[in-house]
Parts: sequence; C-alpha cells; structure tokens
Amino acid sequence: MSPAAGVKEPLLPGSSKSAPAKPPSVSGAVFNVSTSIIGAGIMSIPATIKVLGVVPAFVMIVVIAWLADISVEFLMRYTHAGDTTTYAGVMRESFGRVGSILVQICVMITNLGCLIIYLIIIGDVLSGNQPEGSVHLGVLQQWFGIHWWNTRAFALLFTLIFVLLPLVVFKRVESLRYSSAISVFLAVVFVGISSVMAIMALLEGKTNSPRMVPELDNKAAFFDLFTAVPVIVTAFTFHFNVHPIGFEMDKPSDMISAVRVSMVLCAAIYFTIGLFGYLLFGDSIMADILVNFDQNSGSTIGSLLNDIVRLSYALHLMLVFPLLNFSLRANIDEFLFPNKTLLAKDNTRFWSLTLVILAFCYLAAIAIPNIWYFFQFMGSTSAVSLAFIFPGAIALRDAWGISTARDRILAAVMIVLAVVTSTIAISSNIYSLITGNQS
Repeated sequence: MSPAAGVKEPLLPGSSKSAPAKPPSVSGAVFNVSTSIIGAGIMSIPATIKVLGVVPAFVMIVVIAWLADISVEFLMRYTHAGDTTTYAGVMRESFGRVGSILVQICVMITNLGCLIIYLIIIGDVLSGNQPEGSVHLGVLQQWFGIHWWNTRAFALLFTLIFVLLPLVVFKRVESLRYSSAISVFLAVVFVGISSVMAIMALLEGKTNSPRMVPELDNKAAFFDLFTAVPVIVTAFTFHFNVHPIGFEMDKPSDMISAVRVSMVLCAAIYFTIGLFGYLLFGDSIMADILVNFDQNSGSTIGSLLNDIVRLSYALHLMLVFPLLNFSLRANIDEFLFPNKTLLAKDNTRFWSLTLVILAFCYLAAIAIPNIWYFFQFMGSTSAVSLAFIFPGAIALRDAWGISTARDRILAAVMIVLAVVTSTIAISSNIYSLITGNQS
C-alpha cells in the first residue's frame, strides 16, 4: 500500500535501500515550510490591502497565520496519536475512507491550481500579459523585442523542460533544502528591493496614500471585503506539506517550532510587500503585482530594479514548484493506485505521473490568463478545507480521546469562521458575476 493509506513510512522515501538519511534540521524545515507558504500568494496580497485597507488586512494576516499554526499543531498531534504518517491517513482514522478521499481531492485541486498559477506568473514575467486590454510587456520582450521565441507558450515550455523537470524528479523533500533556501532568499530580495523602491518613492513624494480602512459605498462593497479573505487563506495554505516535511524530522516539536518561525517570517513578508506594493501602485495595482513592475521608471537604475524584482520572484516560483509537485504527485498516485508499491520505487509510474502533471499545468497556464479568481475559488473551497475545516474536524471528532476543552473551542471557532467567510465570498462572487459588477 502507498503511504497515504496509513502505513507508517515517509510519504516520499528515497529510492535506495541504504541506511536512513540523517534527519533534517529545524532550519532546513523552516526553509521548506516557508517556501511552501510563500508561493504565488504574495503576488495578490497588495491587491487584498487595496480591498480591505491597511489595518483590517494586517489583522487578517495575523489571525489567519495564528489559526494556521494551531491547525498544524492539531495535525501533528493527532497524526502521532494514530498509526499513520500522512494527512489522508489521519483523516481516514477519524472519518473513514470518505475523509481520506476528501483530503486527496482537496490537495489535488489546491496544488494543481497553485502550480498553474505559478506558471501563469512566470509567463507574465517572461512574456507579459494583457489584463483588461492594457498591454504589459515581459522582460524578454523589453530586452529583445517581440519574437516567436519569447512568446508565453515557448518561454514556458523552455522553463518547464530545462528548469522545472530536473527539480521535480527528486524523490525526497529534503533533497530540495538548498533550492528552498535559495528561493526564500530570492523572496527576501524581492521584498527588500520593493521596499527600497517604495521608500524612495515616499521620500520623493511619489507614493499613493494608503487606505487605512476599506471604502464601503454600499452593501455590495461590504460583501466584497469577504472576497479578499480566501486570497489570504490560500497564501497561508501549506498543510499538504506538513506530513512530508514533519515526518522526516526526529521530533514533532521540531516541526511545530519550524512552523512557528515560518509563520512569523511569512506574515512579516506578506504585510511588508502588501503595504509597500500598495504605496507604489495604489488603486492601479493588478491581481499579480509583478505585472505592475513593467512600468518605465525613467532611469536606468529604476528599470534595472524593476527587472530584478520580476526575475527574482519568477526564479523563486520555479524553485517552489517542485515542493508542491511532491505532494500533488503522491496524492494522485494514492488516489489512482491505492494498492500499488511505493511510488518512489516504481520508475514507470513516477515518470508517467510527473510528465502528465507538467503537461497539464503547461496547457492550463497558456489557456488561463487571470490568477485572482483562481485564488478566490481555491481559498473558498479546497484551501480553506485543508487549512482549517479538516484539522478542526479531526480535533472535534477526537478519535483518540486526547482533545482538551481549549482544543474543541478553537476547532469549533476555526470551522465556523472558515465556513461563514467562504460562503459569503462565494456568494459575493456569484452575485458580482450575475450583475456584471466585477472589478
């Protein structure tokens, strides 16, 4: 049986039968967790500040990070109480086969959606985009002019074959620790340069005044606030990698420590880039902030900084891609081949799934132009289920009799908040779609 079915083995074991590898360090886990969190979500955080205002956005980021930390603690504690090492396994122990299938479906939807969004953003950086009729050129087009070889289709195909494919063929999460460290560094570079650009603009009096609270012109505007919440939820959803990373470590407490450090780091990065991004571009900010960085700054240094910002984050997403691909591939394998041998030991199955996933993501990224509504859809459905609803349900179900009164209260609050905000967000989006009031 594959590991998701409940066998106590690492989700992504090495392919050899040699002695077990040295357990990862807490710092290595921090890099892997942070890399799992800071993916494409950071690109839409500035747009959520435009919708929510600075103060509510800050509160929302802190609250969702805190709830995500609690939900990870639930997952680790209840998994260790049972006989499994996977998310699907702990849901199976609590809710039977239905629970396991629900997790697998949500992981597949969330991870596949994120991988497609990553490729869309990489395509935006390299080959530009034309949202709502406005033309934004990519770095390749700005450098070399518009040619067939720097179109979105060709640039993404080249990236897929020569950058992503070599990274996704590793069979252990720990094998990606160095690329994860580099990707976190690139995210910090992105935030640092964006912050410097915003501060320089602030000193020169060229920034936009931040909106501290949202503008509520009518009832529809109030309900639109809830559409920003799923975007932040998606930005903090990494729960599909909790077990692959956590069960390669010696002690559960090490994973909890790594997650808490990562939450503080990621929340700080999110709020910083959100605030400074909004200061730079104001209400003209796009759902993918990288698109805004194609603007002609009027100086060579400014243009260089714009290019560095875009390229550093595109490279960051290329390095995040294999981490999400790990759990997606394992869950698809468990879903389709529940009684087969371990995926890492079957090269035919391993390569077939890998290539099919890459091909599907590539085709979808060429066909789908906008990331904002995809974020909202995932944040209102699969991502919120993985991050809050399922962990809360496991704590309330308490199949091992270890829940405290505090656990049950937090779990209930987590589920109620998740269901209410997601329902309002979905309803608001449907209303906007019907009335044609989409912004």
